[in-house]
Amino acid sequence: MITSVFKMALAFCAMAQGALRRWLCRHVPPRRGRRSLVAIGTHDLDTLQGPFTYEALSPKDINFVPLKQTKSFRADELIEFYKSDLKLKKYLHIIESSPVFPVLYDSKRTVLSLPPIINGAHSAISLQTKNVFIECTATDLTKAKIVLNTMVTTFSEYCEKKFEIEPVEVTYDSGESYIYPDLAVYDMEVPLSYIIDLMGVSLEVEEVTSLLNRMQLRAERSTSSEGQCLVKVHVPPSRSDVLHPCDVMEDVAIAYGYNNIPTRMPASIKPLPLNELTDLLRLEIAMNVYTEVLTWILCSHKENFELLNREDDNSAVIIGNPRGADFEVVRTRLMHGILKTVGSNNKHPKPIKIYEIGDVTLLDETKDVGASNRRHLAALHCGATSGFELIHGLVDRVMEVMGVPFKPDGDIIGYCINRSEEPEFLPGRQASIICKGKHVGNFGIVHPEVLNNFDITDPCSFVEIDIEALL
Repeated sequence: MITSVFKMALAFCAMAQGALRRWLCRHVPPRRGRRSLVAIGTHDLDTLQGPFTYEALSPKDINFVPLKQTKSFRADELIEFYKSDLKLKKYLHIIESSPVFPVLYDSKRTVLSLPPIINGAHSAISLQTKNVFIECTATDLTKAKIVLNTMVTTFSEYCEKKFEIEPVEVTYDSGESYIYPDLAVYDMEVPLSYIIDLMGVSLEVEEVTSLLNRMQLRAERSTSSEGQCLVKVHVPPSRSDVLHPCDVMEDVAIAYGYNNIPTRMPASIKPLPLNELTDLLRLEIAMNVYTEVLTWILCSHKENFELLNREDDNSAVIIGNPRGADFEVVRTRLMHGILKTVGSNNKHPKPIKIYEIGDVTLLDETKDVGASNRRHLAALHCGATSGFELIHGLVDRVMEVMGVPFKPDGDIIGYCINRSEEPEFLPGRQASIICKGKHVGNFGIVHPEVLNNFDITDPCSFVEIDIEALL
C-alpha cells in the first residue's frame, strides 16, 4: 500500500530506472541500446488480475493501447508510429526485425507492456494508485536480479508498511520454478589488515564496523581459525555493487573521508632484481666486445628442435592456430635465434661476436598458467677459428662478476666444468656448467651439421646459461 508521499516515489522511480540502465549497461554499445539487457516496468496492480504471462507472439497478434495514447495499435503498427518519437525510436531496432515480439499479459489478456519499448495505458500508475507491480524483463539474468532487487528495496521505503515486499513465483516453460525477488543477505569476511594496508590508515576493528554501518553495510568483528582479525560484513540485496573485499575497503574509505587519509609519497620506482642483474650483465658482456641482438620469442618447431639436432622433449609451449611456420612454438633456447642472425650476416667481416639475454618459456605444471619463463644468457663467436677459448673466458668472467668462485671439485658454493654430450655441439669439444650443485648451462664448438642447417660457413663456439639459476 502506497502512502501520501507517492509523488516523491514516482519521481524517484523514474529517475532510478534511468540510472540503473545507465549503470548496468554502461558497456553496451550505443547502437544496441541500453534496454537490450534489462527493461523495467511499473504498473497499477489493482487494474490487473494475475497470474501474468510473458509470451513471444507475432506482431500482428498483439493489440493494445500504449502509454499516453488513446487508441489501440497493432504491435507492427506501433513500431512504425514510434519511429518519429525522439525518445523511443532508438530502442525499436532491438525487436523490430524479430518475427515475434515479447509481450506481458495478465490473466484477462490485458497487455501490461511490450518490452523493451512501451507499457500499456491500462495499468498506468496514477496518483490514485495504491499497489505497485514491478516487472523486469531481460536477456541477462544476473542484471535482471540486480535491477529488480534495487527497485523493490528502494521503492518499498515509500510503502504504508515500510520495506514490505511480496515475492512471486516465476515458472518457466521448462517447468522450473523460482521465487523472485531473492532478497537473501550474503556474508563476506574481510581481513582487517587488508583494509588497513590499502587505506594506509591504522584503524581499530570497532571503528571499521562503525564506518561500514554508516554505508548500509551491517558489520561485526570476527576471527579466523588461525586467529586473524576479520570484519564480517552482511551485504544486503540493495548493495549489489559489493562483490569483493576491495569494495568493502572502498566503503570504509568513503565513510572515513578521503580528505582525512594522510597523503604519502609513493616509493620510488626501481628495477626488479632480475632485470637489474640483466642490465649489469649486458654492460659487462658489451665491455668484452660482444654486440647485443634481440631475436623473436616465437619460432618454428623445426628451428627449436630438429635444426639443433635435438629431439622434441615436450617442453615447448605450442601456439594454437599459428599464422605461419615461424610462429609455431615459444622458444625453449636462445641458440637458434643467434644462429639465424649469423646465417643472415655471412658477408659481415669476421669475427662475429654477438650475445642475447632474454626469456625462454618451458611447460611447468606447478604454475597456474601451465608454463614459466626463465632468463637465459647466450653468446656466440664466429670466425676463422671457433674461438672456444674466448667463449670459455666469457663464462669465467660472467661467473666472476656474479661472485661465484671456480671450484674444480664441484663445491656447492662455486661452479665447475664437467663433460657433456649435447647433440648441438661437437663431441669432446663441449662442457656443462655446474653451479652450486645444479646444471645451469652448456658451452662448446657448434656441430657442423647445425651450422650447415643455418647456412653458416665458419666455425662457431656458443654458450647458453640460465642466469636465474645463479641467483
